[in-house]
Parts: sequence; structure tokens; C-alpha cells
Amino acid sequence: MKTPKKYSLLLLIGLLFVLPSCTEDSGTDTTAPGPVQVKAIIPQNGGAKIVYTLPDDNDILYVKAAYKNAQGEDVFNVASASKDTIEVGGFVDTSPQKVKLSVVDDSGNQSKSEEVTLEPLESFIFLVSNSIQLQADLGGVEVQWDNDNEKTVFVYLYYNDGVEEGQRILSSNSKNEKRTVRGLQAIPYDFSVVVEDFDGNKTEKVFVSSLTPKFEEKIDKSTWTVVSQLSVNGNAWEGSTVNFWDDVIDTKEINTDNSYFMINRDDNGGALNWPLDIVIDLNKKVKINRFKLWQRAFWYGGVEGVPYYYQGENIRAFDIYISKDRQEWTLAGSFDIGDPKDPNTGNISDEKLQEAEDGHDFEFEKTTTPFRYLKLSITSNYGSEQYVNGSEITLYGLDNMLEE
Repeated sequence: MKTPKKYSLLLLIGLLFVLPSCTEDSGTDTTAPGPVQVKAIIPQNGGAKIVYTLPDDNDILYVKAAYKNAQGEDVFNVASASKDTIEVGGFVDTSPQKVKLSVVDDSGNQSKSEEVTLEPLESFIFLVSNSIQLQADLGGVEVQWDNDNEKTVFVYLYYNDGVEEGQRILSSNSKNEKRTVRGLQAIPYDFSVVVEDFDGNKTEKVFVSSLTPKFEEKIDKSTWTVVSQLSVNGNAWEGSTVNFWDDVIDTKEINTDNSYFMINRDDNGGALNWPLDIVIDLNKKVKINRFKLWQRAFWYGGVEGVPYYYQGENIRAFDIYISKDRQEWTLAGSFDIGDPKDPNTGNISDEKLQEAEDGHDFEFEKTTTPFRYLKLSITSNYGSEQYVNGSEITLYGLDNMLEE
């Protein structure tokens, strides 16, 4: 993990690039600048802000604060000449810490160091750890915490089913964070956490709660029908809109499955007028937390054995909307498969080809409310102005719900 020292070094290197060159005509400046005058020390969680007055020199480049962090490492931070405050961090407890402040000028001359003693507040990692709350969700748990200092933290979530322990690492610098960890069974788990800062300081591992994730299932597609009057025509050539949920995934080896929709501009007013909507009536109520989507695979006239993934006609970006009545729609999420082609060669990595073959995995920020109608609103393909294709979509969540 990188430490602030490394970032300070990068800033220092950047500052040195703006140093004026010394010539024989101008001479070499060997006069050190005066020291800073410390005005105030403001304790913070895990550190402090030091407010100072700069000496009366016109060639100051930066102020340097050198100290040892809680890991016993010699580190330093710098602040440019336009600042009157420098921040130090990387401490854990409230024990006194010594910091040496010095001024560096354009010629690299360094002032006499001024040593100050500060008493930081307890590190923010403990505040984050104490604020963590868990809630059972479909196929996992929702994790939320407060981080008033808005410092980068790494939350290690441990889950133990009594036989083995798994781990996920969540990172954020948001003031109020909420994440969902998926892929867990609907069995009891004991959840514990460790919080780490950017300097490698960690809290002790603490137990948070015992929870059983809610049962997650693949949504059965046998009841799904297309709402034709609200959808584009996806029935061009061998394609059919209903192929998008027939549980048959198009393959690159043969062209006999032909399991995809194909939107042709000539069947839709002569242009691909984005967005292109496919509206599905599930004929039941469900709520979902994630889904998989597959592109068309077979490449007509392409290189034998090479899939059509990420090529011109395939679906790329889209929005998912849900509704109970087809009148009011709620945006559940916006998604983009992305373009992994090398800009110079057009090559696609084996990893990305495998991802497309396995199906692209997408998650919603939170589990949806119950709904009956789903709208796939396609916002782009990979460049074709004639066609848009997509092979399959599979939803996961809670199927065939009773009224809530």
C-alpha cells in the first residue's frame, strides 16, 4: 500500500521541476530562508493541522513537515508557498508526537527546523469501525458506515459460517458510505470487521453481528412476454425480441441457435433513434439485486472461431427501468459494458472475451422495490448505424412475490 511519504515525494519532485535554473551570470543562492512561526496546532483524528506564518523571503518553494508515523516510518508532507497550513497524519492514539517544520526555497536551501509537539485525536479508523452497521440483503449483506473525516479507509469484512471464513475488502473516502456484498448463501454468518487507513494502521478485528442473507434465486422467465406497443421491433432476419429471455445463449461456433434480438433501423422508422426500448411484462411481481447480460457471439463473415463480442452491432450501454403499472417508471440503474479493444491494434484480451462468453455481471446499488414490468432502454451499440443485437438477460432476486 502506498504511504503519504510517497505522495509527498511526488509533490516534491513536481515542485522541483519549477525551480529556476542557476546560471553563472546570476550566481548561486546559498542563503537559507528563515524558519516558520507556528501560530496554532489544530488536533484532528489521526493527525493535526499546523498553522504558521512564513518568513519574509520572496523565493520560498514549500514548507516541509517531517515526523515518524505510527508504523515507526520516517515520513514527510509538504505544502506550497501559497499555503499557511500543513497537515500531518498517520497516528493512531493521542500520545504526543514531535514534528519538525522547515522552509525550502527555490534553490533548495533549507531553513533551520522548528520542532513542535502535538497531541492528535484518536484515529478516524476507530470512529469508522464503531459506526459500521450491517443489514441482511438478497444474496448478501448491506454494509454502511460514517466517515466524517472523509479520509480513505479500507474496511475488511469477514464472514464465518462456522466452517470457513471469507473476506471482502471495501474502500472509500465518502462521508457516508453504503455498500452491498453479494454472493453469500442464505445461511447464518458471523460478521467481523477490521478498518485500515492509508498508512497501514489497523483496528483490532471486532465482531459486528450474526446475520442470515436473504434467499436469492434466478427469476424464472417462462411467464415473460414482450409489450409490443412500448417496444422497438427486434424481429429482423433471424433475430427475435423474445429470444432475449429464452434461456438460450448465442455461441460463436455455430449459427443455428441464432438466439438474439436484432433491431434493424429499416424496421423502426429508418433510423436508430436512441434510446431503443424493449419492455417486458414479467406477469408477476419480483424484486432484483443483480443480473447478467450476454452479447451476440456468432460472427457472420468474420474470422472463424472468433466471437462477435464488442463489435459494431452489439449492445453496449443501456438503462434499466422498472414499473408496477407501465405508467410510472423508476430508473434502477445505468450500465455500460465498455469497449476493451486496444485502440492501436483492435485486439481484445482473452480475459474480456471470456467475460463476454460467461455473461456480463451487473449489480444494482440497492435491491429494487417489487415490480412487474422491466424496460431495457438501449443507449448505444459499438458503432453500427444499421443494427443492434443482444443475446440474453437473466435476473436474480426474489421471484413471484406476494403483495407487499
